[in-house]
Amino acid sequence: MTFDRQPYQPSTILHDSPVERRLQVQRAEQERAALRESELEDQSSPVKEPRERIEIWERLHALRLPRSPDHLLLTVIATQTRLTVAQLHEEQRRRVARSVPPAAGALT
Repeated sequence: MTFDRQPYQPSTILHDSPVERRLQVQRAEQERAALRESELEDQSSPVKEPRERIEIWERLHALRLPRSPDHLLLTVIATQTRLTVAQLHEEQRRRVARSVPPAAGALT
């Protein structure tokens, strides 16, 4: 039986100089900032469907679309996604309809 094991290679992170490590951290921060900027643009993009814009908003803000049609946050979400409150209400209704189990008597 032969083993095709590679010789142990210590992590290059252990050998990075402080300057190299700082540059890696800065690059990672720039990548995160660019991704966030892209998602901020997508959350209000007319090319995206309302459902997509709302999901992007939820992900960016780590919040869910409120269930109440009178919630004050809906106006904030509408502004940031460039949707109407009516479109948000439509998404609320869609989610409620999706989560309601079928009636017991409706079996076919």
